[in-house]
Amino acid sequence: MLKVAKLVVGQIQENTYVVYNEDNKALVIDPGDDADRIIAWIKENGWEPEAILITHTHFDHVLAVDSVRDEFGIEVYVHEIESETFQTPNRNMQPSTVVVNRPADHLWSELGEHTVGSFTFDIALIPGHSPGHVVYTFKEDGFVICGDTVFNGSIGRTDTPGGDLQTLLVGIARDILTLPGDFVLFPGHGGPTTVSQEIQSNPFLQGFKA
Repeated sequence: MLKVAKLVVGQIQENTYVVYNEDNKALVIDPGDDADRIIAWIKENGWEPEAILITHTHFDHVLAVDSVRDEFGIEVYVHEIESETFQTPNRNMQPSTVVVNRPADHLWSELGEHTVGSFTFDIALIPGHSPGHVVYTFKEDGFVICGDTVFNGSIGRTDTPGGDLQTLLVGIARDILTLPGDFVLFPGHGGPTTVSQEIQSNPFLQGFKA
């Protein structure tokens, strides 16, 4: 049974996640900022990171990537659509701090089921908040790391470069709202929710129920 841990980092209060198994093998997802805190947190818990997965490349989700990558000697996975914005400060919405990430080690191009290290998960592409935004669904354990697609009672903003409201809503309806109602959604900001809760009460998703 996999477990999910969260550390809130940076000025925008982004959720950095660690998904880990009973052997303490781990995936680090969206290490956003405060690299020293993230590294200390991982070490204090005895997790053994096997890779870094990125949902999307807005600066608040990727500022700590290279520090974490180098500390643990692990590789980074990003969707191919966002390979350039991952490395380009003036395209990933950085307000002032200039952090230039090295290229990702792997670029997602195929959707569906993937295995990285000890972990198997499904990838779905849900643009609308950003062009190459993906979500990671761990079907056997009933949860989704959904980045900035769905929040508890809200959705990701779509007034940013590459954003589109209708595209985001269609993707959420297709790839998230069709999941079992008890699946837990772990968003990029704020607290967790469930598929059924968002179907029932999220004002942005009314009319898009699966």
